[in-house]
Amino acid sequence: MNWLYVVGIILFLLGLLVSIALHELGHLVPAKIFGVKVTQYMVGFGSTAWSWRKGETEYGIKWIPFGGYIRMIGMLPPRPGDAPGTVRSTATGPFQGLIESAREAALEEVRPGDEDRVFYRKKWWQKVIIMSGGPLMNFVLAFVFFTILLVGIGLPTDAPIVSPTTQTCVIPASEQRAACKPGDQPTPAAQAGLKPGDHLVSFNGATIGSWEDATRLIRSHGAGPAKLGIVRDGKPMTFEVTLIAQDRPNLDDPEKIDKNVGFLGVRPTEVMEQQSIGQVIGYMGELTGRVAGSLLNLPEKMVGVWHAAFSGEERDPEGPVGMVGAGRLGGEILASDELSTEQKIATFVNLLAGFNLVIGMFNLIPLLPLDGGHIAGGLWEGVKRAYAKVMRRPKPQHVDIAKVLPLTYAAAVLMMIMAGLLVYADLVNPLTLTN
Repeated sequence: MNWLYVVGIILFLLGLLVSIALHELGHLVPAKIFGVKVTQYMVGFGSTAWSWRKGETEYGIKWIPFGGYIRMIGMLPPRPGDAPGTVRSTATGPFQGLIESAREAALEEVRPGDEDRVFYRKKWWQKVIIMSGGPLMNFVLAFVFFTILLVGIGLPTDAPIVSPTTQTCVIPASEQRAACKPGDQPTPAAQAGLKPGDHLVSFNGATIGSWEDATRLIRSHGAGPAKLGIVRDGKPMTFEVTLIAQDRPNLDDPEKIDKNVGFLGVRPTEVMEQQSIGQVIGYMGELTGRVAGSLLNLPEKMVGVWHAAFSGEERDPEGPVGMVGAGRLGGEILASDELSTEQKIATFVNLLAGFNLVIGMFNLIPLLPLDGGHIAGGLWEGVKRAYAKVMRRPKPQHVDIAKVLPLTYAAAVLMMIMAGLLVYADLVNPLTLTN
């Protein structure tokens, strides 16, 4: 196995651990600010690999680096009508017994003097802030990573600079070949003496600011003579070129052919073009919409993962990928011989940015045990209390999320099944850079 592949996996796991740690920090800080007692802050699951205690909180790292949590006391309120700190002695029915057992477990951590430090007794907006802190931290991380990618590194862009891969002969669009052969007609660019590295700056007096400008001006000109302004080795030059008419693929739909468009015969050079902060926001907004659409279609996407895992169908590049698959992608990025060092860094940063964006949005799904379920509970409590205040009614009780625990456990089991399916699919039929 390529050692760079292993390093890539390790680096991704480290980036994942940092993201998880900061996600949980997003919960921890407001919880402590609002006076909630936090007994544990853990990165990972399973048995504890290393921990230390500071004050009332145990901080640590667990062996399975695929998640994390903070433990706040009093997440569930006592049964309506019971005094704080008491639970029902008996329960009838399997679901009711499940709920009361969870209440008892939640209240076991409450010690004398902690009554005002339990989570359920905090104001509704404080609950919302505490539970929103984790996803918000993921969005901040995604923004930071996307800023590094777009502003610091840039996006790959076709520049109007003659590429070293430019062919010197005219190859008709109908012929599926990439190399010249004897008898091929030389391109107008080759006849005029253009060289790799020449920067196209004007065409018949019109400024060329991008490869799109150059393509539009050349194609719309048709066959005939034209003046082409370039910069070669820092010196401006003007060439007389005689364009020819060619049938070329349509720029928007390569399946269509544009007839008799102007043809010069040069290819662009791919460069990393740095973007503005405003473009980062737009880029992130577009990706957020795509991720939201994917989450809405998650059941359908998981069916595709099932078929890919057990029927050998091709993985959907827009479908879900687990942490194992993302780690493999990290290894593939670093081990790739086709990517430059700059492209490897850009692709790796993009992977971490996208993963944080997905984690943040997934956690906002209004379903327990996700953060979004607690946020929805806090918002509903705020609505109930605002309505009671307007209608001059008694202050309602805290929202009792314990009542939806059976649904919560069902959702948790479903998530574990999905996670297991993704791990299996990522092992037997993984997404790769090429697909």
